[in-house]
Amino acid sequence: MLDIRRLRMLHEFAARGSIARTADALGYTPSAVSQQLAVLEREAGTPLLDRTARSAGLTDAGRRLAAHAERILAMVEEAEADLSARAAQPSGRVVVTAFPSAAVAFAPALARSLRAHPHLSLLLRQSSPAEGLQLVRSGEVEVAIVDDWTGRLSAHVNGGALDGGDHGQGVLRYYHLVRDPLVLVVARGHPAADPERPVDLRALRNEPWLAAPSGEPSRQAADRLLAAVGLTPPVPSEFEGLGTVANLVARGLGIAIMPRLAVGAYERRVVIRELPAGLDLARDIFAVARTASVLRPSVAVIVSSLRGAARSMAHRVPAQEAHEAAAAEPL
Repeated sequence: MLDIRRLRMLHEFAARGSIARTADALGYTPSAVSQQLAVLEREAGTPLLDRTARSAGLTDAGRRLAAHAERILAMVEEAEADLSARAAQPSGRVVVTAFPSAAVAFAPALARSLRAHPHLSLLLRQSSPAEGLQLVRSGEVEVAIVDDWTGRLSAHVNGGALDGGDHGQGVLRYYHLVRDPLVLVVARGHPAADPERPVDLRALRNEPWLAAPSGEPSRQAADRLLAAVGLTPPVPSEFEGLGTVANLVARGLGIAIMPRLAVGAYERRVVIRELPAGLDLARDIFAVARTASVLRPSVAVIVSSLRGAARSMAHRVPAQEAHEAAAAEPL
């Protein structure tokens, strides 16, 4: 039997003309795309690609199957829409994947959705943003929460290229949730915790810095920010997981620059200082789903819940006010 995910891959190859561009569009490696198309050839019982050392193209059989794949995928999407339109209420299982700090931040909103819709069930998994996108494209999960430090996704979404602009199969719909800035995080008793003192990163050069491992996106962003002010602190202590970093800061074992959202459950045990003007480096966080799947009430409810939670985060009290309120609360 022909696998529908491999048919989608063949459809993308027919539209894009190369294994490399197909891999880039679907979030796979070129070798993975080549292997999956080879499996599809075995399922079909005939060569679908005419491969050379430098390129690959569709055979006559490949072109015919790609045309069939387009119709099959359209019928699947039509069936999804028809069933969704007839659903009386959100029901069934929705699988969501998120990077760790987003999973912690958005889990309460998702849990509230389950209470409001008793026929709805949820599986929240943790994965890297790149893996999350791949899982949505393959249909293995309905919604992925991903981050972007480059600004490229925001530019595309604002231009409509990613947000429903392409009507082909496998199209993803991106929903901007929140902009998450880098902030300075220190223990309550630290001199830099004083809201009356301007943040001076150079004065913190010799502090015990804590950070995610080298190569992590948040670490790369923090390193760029420090380099922008001419600061090269001593080699920081590195810890896997930003929650671990926040916990260590709360215990007074160092200071850190990290995304605001990643402070998470330790927010009331530390002081969060906004960085000086001009150092507004931030990541954008998106919910991503296949355009067809958002027609299902169950998926629409989850996306709506995430967007509602993001609006609440955007109106969160400023860091100084949060510090003043937290100072009166027990640890």
